[in-house]
Amino acid sequence: MASSWAERAIEIDKVADKKALEVDHVSHSFGRLVALDDVSLSVDQGRFLALLGVNGAGKTTLFSLITRLYDNVTGAIRVDGYDVRRQPEPALARLGVLFQSIALDRDLTVRQNLAYHAALHGLPRSLARKTAEIMIEQVGLTGKMDSRVSTLSGGQMRRADIARALLHRPRLLLLDEPTVGLDVQSRLEVNALLRELAGREGVAVVWATHLLDEVQPGDQVAILHHGRIRRSGVAADIAGEASLEDAFLKLTSSTPEPAT
Repeated sequence: MASSWAERAIEIDKVADKKALEVDHVSHSFGRLVALDDVSLSVDQGRFLALLGVNGAGKTTLFSLITRLYDNVTGAIRVDGYDVRRQPEPALARLGVLFQSIALDRDLTVRQNLAYHAALHGLPRSLARKTAEIMIEQVGLTGKMDSRVSTLSGGQMRRADIARALLHRPRLLLLDEPTVGLDVQSRLEVNALLRELAGREGVAVVWATHLLDEVQPGDQVAILHHGRIRRSGVAADIAGEASLEDAFLKLTSSTPEPAT
């Protein structure tokens, strides 16, 4: 039987010392095409990890494995200590996701979208209404609850989508190129907003992007290229005496040797 929202909140507190995400020697192929090759990474609770890679590096494939859109057959993936293959229900209950496309029904209001998401996660109606109002205020959309999504700007849609993703109190938030299609100012605002909310809520964030200006010097970084982690660590350390852009270009300028 599915746990109630209150029960999940208690369980979350009990496992607060566990890593938000552990990817342990995961590989994945599409026929003869190797999309991920022995990928390992981890993210502590409340930390921000920038997953850097050009288009086709394997970022979306990795996210698809974490979210169970694809089934990992090698290695292990754990969300808040729960194996996504063996314990998918508690693992996915602790996960919030923002893909490139806005995951909102544009014909419905913001309120209706949040209510639908809350119902999917089993939140009681009164708690869902209260939490939705709090999240909408936190993302700066006060007064937009009863607006149809199709009437919002691109930046406002993304803010509403963030509220949706955080509504059920996830311990891990996956963001797959979340600022694609936004103007520069909206990109900066969304990046700052997610950092603020993650810090306040203690949510771990994995931000997949190819835009290096979205990374701060103190961020944890993993550079994914041709399905392999080429380098991981603190952004400033990876950059060294050069810039992060220079380090990134150097690490992604050649094709790794095939695995043996």
